[in-house]
Amino acid sequence: MKNYLAVLGLSVILVGCGSAKPKADDLAVNNPIETALDLTAVVDDKVPVTINPGRFTTETVTYRLPRVVQGTYSVSDFGKYIEGMKALDYKGNELEVTKVDTNTWTIADATNLDKLTYYVNDTFDIESTGGIGGENPFSPAGTNIEEDNYVLNLHGFIGYFDSLKNNQYALDVTAPATFVRTSALEDRGMKSSADGKSITSSYFAQRYFEITDNPMMYGKLDVEEFMVGDIKIVLSVFSPNKVHTAASQKETVYKMMQAQKKYLGEINSTARYDIYLYLSDGSDTAPKGMGALEHHTSTVVVLPESSSKEGLAASIIDVVAHEFFHIVTPLSVHSEDVHYFDYNKPTFSKHLWMYEGVTEYFAQHFQVYEGLIEPTDFYNTIMTKIATSKNLDDAMSFTVMSENVLEEPYAHNYYNVYMKGALIGMCIDILMRKESDGNRSMLSLMKELSAKYGKEKPFDDDKIIAEITEMTYPSVGVFLKTHVEGDVPINYNQFFEMVGLTMGETDVPTNYIFAGGQNIIFDGDPNKGIFFSPMALKNSFWASQGVQAGDIIKKVNGKDLTLENAQQVIGGMYGWQEGQEYSLDLERNGEAVVLKGTLGKATAKSESLVEDENATEAQKALRQAWLKG
Repeated sequence: MKNYLAVLGLSVILVGCGSAKPKADDLAVNNPIETALDLTAVVDDKVPVTINPGRFTTETVTYRLPRVVQGTYSVSDFGKYIEGMKALDYKGNELEVTKVDTNTWTIADATNLDKLTYYVNDTFDIESTGGIGGENPFSPAGTNIEEDNYVLNLHGFIGYFDSLKNNQYALDVTAPATFVRTSALEDRGMKSSADGKSITSSYFAQRYFEITDNPMMYGKLDVEEFMVGDIKIVLSVFSPNKVHTAASQKETVYKMMQAQKKYLGEINSTARYDIYLYLSDGSDTAPKGMGALEHHTSTVVVLPESSSKEGLAASIIDVVAHEFFHIVTPLSVHSEDVHYFDYNKPTFSKHLWMYEGVTEYFAQHFQVYEGLIEPTDFYNTIMTKIATSKNLDDAMSFTVMSENVLEEPYAHNYYNVYMKGALIGMCIDILMRKESDGNRSMLSLMKELSAKYGKEKPFDDDKIIAEITEMTYPSVGVFLKTHVEGDVPINYNQFFEMVGLTMGETDVPTNYIFAGGQNIIFDGDPNKGIFFSPMALKNSFWASQGVQAGDIIKKVNGKDLTLENAQQVIGGMYGWQEGQEYSLDLERNGEAVVLKGTLGKATAKSESLVEDENATEAQKALRQAWLKG
């Protein structure tokens, strides 16, 4: 009853604050759409939203929340999180609203429409899988409404009228005066309330795309701002239990962005880049989908709060680097499907190998090229991607998969854009360097495409492979026709041979439950419980701790380990990262043994790429050009 009364009271306030009736010539098509979010009036974890579009001249208008947002390649259905949709005329009376589908409402008698009001639920609270194949949006595309934190992916709060997608938007966000607020959207100033308890920040967007492209984060945030060359970096961190700070990751981000800028050269043109990092504590209402979503000048990142400082740094380099490289593609080089994106019934480009695959390749390649990692680490990453890609459909046309990514069996293979897609980028990179004696590369090709097209000019989806072939070499065209448009699996050894690499045994990084590949180091028995198998001795970390085959594991970090909870407890060990403290209570030959300390690097002997001792000088030179420039 109390919540109901609060909602009812707020509805009266929203009605009472109606704008004056506009002049007859004050048409919606000429006006900025006035939008307001009030974080001080949240009711039952729902944010009130007001949309004032100006005067319509048509009798019926359609309002939508996005079904799909750019960069996710999955259905989000943000209309599911809208409640209490009302359309009010200039006298405060309700107009007829018809819900057409999950994300669509039509308003009758629209010539008298003053504004829409509704409430928005957040997505974090009800996540089960974190999106990408689940029922909820991918977490970094989602929303959070908590007392001390608001993740404002604005596409989850603000919709669009079919006829006004190119209208300007004026957005007011009211929040407690104590909140830290970060946004890359154009700031039009702040105004304090009479009692000083709240502040309204005003923003401006040229069109609806800018609303979806500029997320915000409000609340008890930790923020660091610093310059990397001529780019202002704003790192906003929310760590629910204060485990991590922006300052603790500032150096990691600085070095990463510095290396990325050097790698990209003149192609980088953004003046500011925002990183919104939400650290999930794993609770029931915390986001489940780890990763990030790119925007033109920002990224929203969700990672586990339980990470060690070193583990979080490694994740930031892999995840945020990928998103930053999206400024090349699709943000600068993209097709008409991306440029004229339909949030309700999107069509998808055939070229996810470029948008996600080449981007992921750059995110890995720049690390070895700029000296952040050793070549052996890069080789191991390549081998992991090859192994993972072969567990997916390796004989599926990438262009067909991309164009039909929302449908099965293609949706199930989406993850391959980060695996085989990156390997496609690698193969083209090696081919171009070989054909040009080391003078051209995958990156130089993307720079040429960026100069030819740029963010305001899309390419023709059906013609781009022919254009790339004409811009490069026949061998590149054959590769694209055969392995990207075609469904022939790639013989990677052919490309490794070009750069003097071969297969051999080496130490490969692993985690704390495997000994290379999928060789788990535990075994189980109804009488003994869970114990270390002989495979554990092949894991360098556990071997260094003196474990013995047959050691029964009684407790992990103080928690009992049984056959019944083994999946949960050992699953937690899968997420352990170097630098974390650990403890194991063991039983060895009837006696208690306790292991405790700090997790060190874990490796295992495995077959991987090694540099061929018999490589020719030409092969070595091409490898040098590929890895070091």
